Amino acid sequence: MHSLLFIGGGNMARSLIGGVIAGGHPPAQITVCEPNEAARQALAADFGVSVASERESARCAAAAEVIVLAVKPQVMAAVASGLSGSLGHRPLVISIAAGIDCAALGGWLGAQTALVRAMPNTPALLCQGSTGLFASAAVSAPQRAAAEQLFAAIGTAQWVAEEALIDTVTALSGSGPAYFFLLIELMQKVAEEMGLPADVAGQLAVQTARGAASMAVESGDSAAELRAKVTSPAGTTERALAIFAEHNIEQIVREAMLGAAARSAEMAAELGAATPNP
Repeated sequence: MHSLLFIGGGNMARSLIGGVIAGGHPPAQITVCEPNEAARQALAADFGVSVASERESARCAAAAEVIVLAVKPQVMAAVASGLSGSLGHRPLVISIAAGIDCAALGGWLGAQTALVRAMPNTPALLCQGSTGLFASAAVSAPQRAAAEQLFAAIGTAQWVAEEALIDTVTALSGSGPAYFFLLIELMQKVAEEMGLPADVAGQLAVQTARGAASMAVESGDSAAELRAKVTSPAGTTERALAIFAEHNIEQIVREAMLGAAARSAEMAAELGAATPNP
């Protein structure tokens, strides 16, 4: 088992730590550098991992085979630059920060650093995540396997061949949960307007979404096939879907996802230009 270091101990780091430990990774081989003392104590108590303050990040990095940068994008430049002198042993460095590309990370960490960019989403907190992964040219096959194993512990992990496609992953699965939450919210709202009590409408809307997702996962049919199977000719579902089509829901979804991907690219330009704090 490789030694694993997390820089940052927030919710996504906690989900990854819990997932890999559940998968058999020894807690004794996991260290978390976290600035908040209460958070450090909770991590040690909950998972049995070693903890350290952010001031010890460089020392911890010098002994780690895999380093996960789980900090906010706004502080990534300072954090990464502080680690650059501790990576002579060529560890794998994984970033889960949105909007920071490998060029920026390599500029702060060193051009030859083995880098993986990961874009997980919030259902990872329930081990139901969807993560897109991109590896720089310096990443070895064993390092690639280690990155995939890490994120497979919290859901599904899929590789993309081009870094620009991380923006597409962001638009699809990174931001995607909010799209479904919005649809649930709107379905509940309209059902209430049509007379259902709020609690009944809410439970039915959520369970409908859960059931549909379970069918999509377990049936083996495509989403298009499932939609066709539940759409009877001249029935209620056909009427509803026709209204969606009339208002061009496909174009609405296309524009929303293109907008999210464009914003992801903008963030890369903005955050990649950041300089470390003096």
